[in-house]
Amino acid sequence: MSHRLEQISEVIRHEIGGLLLTEVEFPVGCLVTIVEVQTSKDLRHAKIIISVMPVKFTAKVLEKLQKNIGHLQFELNKKLSMKPLPRIRFAIDRTEHKAVGIEELLDKIRKEI
Repeated sequence: MSHRLEQISEVIRHEIGGLLLTEVEFPVGCLVTIVEVQTSKDLRHAKIIISVMPVKFTAKVLEKLQKNIGHLQFELNKKLSMKPLPRIRFAIDRTEHKAVGIEELLDKIRKEI
């Protein structure tokens, strides 16, 4: 990734992080973290990958973000002074789900030994 794309992704990450704190109300006891922002080379799209803890809130958080994506896009567009303005979308980081699955398999193997 070019240095410019990295900078733009970091700005988007910072701004969306602030918006998630102030504009979206998540379930009590839920932690939402931006893991990565992937901005396309043509700057038209930005994929925001998030992690949700505990995992059971993942569907609720993603639904809440999809419901508020128009407002978040509007607020982000006001903060960015670039053309074109990237269209945002959210995706879930599946690393935690995979880790839980691996831990369960390891526990099963340990019990069999």
